[in-house]
Amino acid sequence: MHTIGMGYDIHRLGPGRKLVIGGIEIPFPRGLVGHSDADVLIHAIIDALLGAFMLGDIGRLFPDTDPTYRDIASTELLSRVREKIAPLGTIGYIDSTIVAEEPRMAPHLEAMREKIAATLGVPADKVSVKAKTSERLGPVGERLAIEAYAIALAER
Repeated sequence: MHTIGMGYDIHRLGPGRKLVIGGIEIPFPRGLVGHSDADVLIHAIIDALLGAFMLGDIGRLFPDTDPTYRDIASTELLSRVREKIAPLGTIGYIDSTIVAEEPRMAPHLEAMREKIAATLGVPADKVSVKAKTSERLGPVGERLAIEAYAIALAER
């Protein structure tokens, strides 16, 4: 049976943090603020996969109240999700979108796609990563945050 999951995440930008999106460190004077490395793209993909496999959400699996996950790389969380879903089925496809005014994501999209695919153990042609701006609207448009959306197709 095919199932679909949807994921979304947003994190505010702040000083003193590295900017990590899609498992790739991007040179920028501010980073995303969160309990882990705050990788919005990986978090959205995790929620999409958990939804497709009916396993809840990222907050239930990796609560921000647990010090174990303090500053953890989100790619490590994605690896743990991969282990959880492996006995349940396979990943058919992931489509994702980053929404940011800055920095420009285009130079990093292919590296993100390859990192995500490698972390999940799927061919890169099963992962799509796109980027958009919010046309200067809302907290993303005001350069206060970055958000991401993802959809996952699974064969269960």
